[in-house]
Amino acid sequence: MKISSNTLRTFTTLHTWVGLVAGFALFVAFYAGAITIFHHDLQAWQSPQGVNAKAQTLDDAQRLLDETLERHPESRKHVGMVFPGEEYPITATYWQDAKGTWRYATTEHPEGRDEMPGGALSELVNALHYSLGIPVAGTYLMGIVSLLYGLALISGVIIHLPKLVEDLFALRPGRNLKRMWQDAHNVIGVLSLPMHIMFAVTGAMLCLVMIAMFALNPLIYRGQLMSALGPAMDTAPVVAPANREQALGSLAMWRERSIAIANEQGVASFEPAYLKLSNAGDANATIEITGASPGSLGPLGAVAMNANTGAKLATQLPGLRDANHATLSSAYALHFGEYGNHWVQWLYFLLGLGGAFLFYSGNLLWIESRRKRRQAEQGRAQLWMARATVGVCIGVCVAISVAFIATQLLQAPAFAAVELGFGVNFACFVAWGLCALWAALRPPIRAAQELLWAAAVTTALIPVAHGAVTGAWWWASAAAGQWALFAIDAGAIAMAVGFAWLARVTARRMREGEANSVWSASPAPVASRVQAPQA
Repeated sequence: MKISSNTLRTFTTLHTWVGLVAGFALFVAFYAGAITIFHHDLQAWQSPQGVNAKAQTLDDAQRLLDETLERHPESRKHVGMVFPGEEYPITATYWQDAKGTWRYATTEHPEGRDEMPGGALSELVNALHYSLGIPVAGTYLMGIVSLLYGLALISGVIIHLPKLVEDLFALRPGRNLKRMWQDAHNVIGVLSLPMHIMFAVTGAMLCLVMIAMFALNPLIYRGQLMSALGPAMDTAPVVAPANREQALGSLAMWRERSIAIANEQGVASFEPAYLKLSNAGDANATIEITGASPGSLGPLGAVAMNANTGAKLATQLPGLRDANHATLSSAYALHFGEYGNHWVQWLYFLLGLGGAFLFYSGNLLWIESRRKRRQAEQGRAQLWMARATVGVCIGVCVAISVAFIATQLLQAPAFAAVELGFGVNFACFVAWGLCALWAALRPPIRAAQELLWAAAVTTALIPVAHGAVTGAWWWASAAAGQWALFAIDAGAIAMAVGFAWLARVTARRMREGEANSVWSASPAPVASRVQAPQA
C-alpha cells in the first residue's frame, strides 16, 4: 500500500507527540497493570499467615455475617461479603456507616475497620494502573490518556502500513542504537497491536463510562440517569422495604439456590464469589450473588433472589445478559484477562511489560532523533526528557517494589501502630518522589544506572521480606503447593535479574557509547558553548 510522504510525515508527527504526551501515564498504567493481573494472588501474598493460611469455611462466614448485622445496624440496609474459598481464603463483610464511610469486618476484627483486609498492596497497584494513584480525577485522566493511546495506535499503523511485514522481522542489533531501539519498538508494537487496540478501547470504556452516561443523560435517560443507574449496573431490582420482619435465609441456602438457578438457565458452572444483601431482616430483603462461570467471555455473572425465601428475582449470566451488563462484563474480562486460565494471566503480564517498553523506547527514540552528533552541548528539552523518563519510569519500578517490601514489614508487631494502607502508600509515593528528584539532580545516564540498581535490589528484597515476616520462603511455598505465592516471589527474583542486566547494559553505554549525547557520563551544561571535536 502506497501512502504519500506528506501523509506519512503528518501521522509520524501525530504519533510522536501523542506518544510523548500520554507516554509517562501509559508506562505507569502498563507496568502496574502487568502486576495487577495477579490482583487476587497479591491479597493472599500479603497475608501474614503465609503458607500457614487456611481457608475459612461457610460456617465461619455465616458467623461473621450474623455478627456484622447484630453489631452494626446500619449494615442491614446494604452489606457486602466475599465467600471464603481459593480466591479469598479469609472472608470479610463491608458496609457504609452513618457517615458514609466504608467499614470492613473479619472474624478476627468483627468490630470493623476502615481498611479492606488483605487489600492494601493490591489496591495500591490497581489504583496506579487505573488512576496513577490520583483520587477521582485520575480515572477520568486515564480515560483521556486511553483515547490518546488509541490515536497513537492508529497513527502508528498508518506509518508502518507500507512496510508492515518488513518491520516485523527487522530487529538489527548493533552499534547503531537508534536503529536497534526503533526496530525493537516496531516489532513489539506490530506483534502486540491487536491486544493494544483492545486495551485502548476497553480502558477508555471503563474509565469514561460514567462521563458518557452523564453526557447521554438528556438524550437517552431523559434526565433520569440516577434512577436508571441501578438497573443498568446491578442485577437485583430496587425494592422498598415492607417494614415487616422476616427471618433471613442462610449463606448455605443462598449459595445452593444461586447455583441451582444458574444451572436451570443453562449455565453449567457457577461458583459464588461475593454477595450484596439489602434490607436484611425485612420481608422484602434482596440478595445479589456474583459468581464465576469459567469458559465464557465475561465469566462473572449474578443471580438476584429474595433473601428470605430464595425466590428468583433476576439474573445476569453469561449468554443471558442484557446489553449493558454484557458490554461491561466483556470489557472488564478482556481488559484484565479474566476469561482465561493462568496461561492467559501470564500472557497479559508479558503484554503489560511489553507495553511499558513501547512507551519507554518511544521516549528514547525521541531523544536519540534529536541528538546533536557534532557538539557536546545538547538541547534542554532532550536533557529534561531523559531525566523525566528515568525518574518517572524507572522510579515507579523502584516505588512499587518498595511498596511490596513495606507491605510485609509493616505487618510485623513492631509496626502495629502504623495503619497498613497509609504506610504502604506513603512508602510507595515517597520512594517515587525521591527517585524523580535523584534523576533531576544527576546526569541522566548515571541516574538511570543507579536507579536500575535500586530497582534490582528492592525487587530482590521482595521475597526476602515475605519469607522473613511470614515464614513463607519461596521454596516452602512450592513445597506446600501454594504456587501463587511461589510465582510472585520467583517473578520478583526474575525481575530483579532483569533490572540488574539493564543496569550493566546502561553502564556499558556510559563507557563505550558516543560522547555527544544526553546519555554521556558528563553531558555539557546546556548554557555552555563548548564545541566538541568534529567527528
